[in-house]
Amino acid sequence: MPFSSRFFQNRDCEYFPCHAGADPDTFNCLFCFCPLYFLEACGGDHSLRRGVKDCTACLRPHRPEGYDVILARLRDEAAKRRALDAETNEA
Repeated sequence: MPFSSRFFQNRDCEYFPCHAGADPDTFNCLFCFCPLYFLEACGGDHSLRRGVKDCTACLRPHRPEGYDVILARLRDEAAKRRALDAETNEA
């Protein structure tokens, strides 16, 4: 399967698909736990419940284009961190 590292499904999971309204045929389980969860402005559709991020309504990492979107954002965040570290080391 081309791009098999970009897509994974576990239809045997008791929660599959774990988001209401998701299309089971295109639902990607690869990012079962979103790598962007700890970013305050992750770009996804979330809410706060008693100060805890609730991503129940977010399908961003589970859509077919989710892999590329998530990896691009992680690369961007890493570049920002490297720039900040370089700036700190120059001071």
